[in-house]
Amino acid sequence: MPLVIPSDLPAKSILEKEQIFIITTNRADSQDIRLLKLAILNLMPKKEETETQLLRMLSNTPLQVHVDLIRTESYKSKNTDETHLNRFYKTFEEMKHTKYDAMIVTGAPVETMEYEVVDYWEEFTQILEYAKENVFSTMFICWASQAALYHYYGIQKYQKDEKIFGVYDFDVMHRGVLTKGFDDYFFMPQSRYTYNKIDEVEKCDDLIVWSGREDIGSNLVSSKDGRFVFIAGHFEYEEDTLYQEYLRDRQRGLNTKLPQNYFVDNDETKGIKVRWRSHANLFFANWLNYGVYQETPYDISKIGKKK
Repeated sequence: MPLVIPSDLPAKSILEKEQIFIITTNRADSQDIRLLKLAILNLMPKKEETETQLLRMLSNTPLQVHVDLIRTESYKSKNTDETHLNRFYKTFEEMKHTKYDAMIVTGAPVETMEYEVVDYWEEFTQILEYAKENVFSTMFICWASQAALYHYYGIQKYQKDEKIFGVYDFDVMHRGVLTKGFDDYFFMPQSRYTYNKIDEVEKCDDLIVWSGREDIGSNLVSSKDGRFVFIAGHFEYEEDTLYQEYLRDRQRGLNTKLPQNYFVDNDETKGIKVRWRSHANLFFANWLNYGVYQETPYDISKIGKKK
């Protein structure tokens, strides 16, 4: 079954070229199907790029998924055309009375700042409280995962001396619906300066650590009821995303090293070796099918507050 997106969303042409099955909102409205309603709160600067990455991940299931794009109102994006935002995005005020089966909250380039000084922190925490009552399962990525762990559970973040940057391997520490079909270990891109300590996450009775490393902290965490999923890394990244980030960092005068375990033989001239794509597709399919579709109420209005 397809993704349901606006007919003129720029990501549509890219996904069609990749033979990803999508249909327009008008066509979906004419079908008698209980589709999943999913919101994406996009906090990334290059919103169109992030839209495409996430929509690609959401396409690999037999489920029909209607996607709403959400943006903050308290902070105006400097890297995305205002016309695009006005055409395809809703604000929190416009969607706060709507219930969703699922929501994804992206990362944001603000991780070295204290949470409370982020321009949109107040609005962000309002959305977190909204999600607790109106979304069946919410996935938080990178900075959003750390911010949500802090808001919901009081778990602190810590800063590394060097950027956590590259493709890291993780042992599967917990077996369940999110890691169904996983090998004993998997790879995931990371791009961050901060981390959560595994032992501090494990002390919380409501949380499960599915993967992590002592050197860079917890990587995949969820609440025991599956209502919250926290990912420190970026399963959604494309082949060259880390390389483009590396080039941007260098242009800004940052001393960012080559991403670890990313190039063949760690040699930039030999090209990129993708190690995460199969597990990335499997993870998103597991979450949508087993974590959302199999558990969410058929009557979406009956989604209740997380305990």
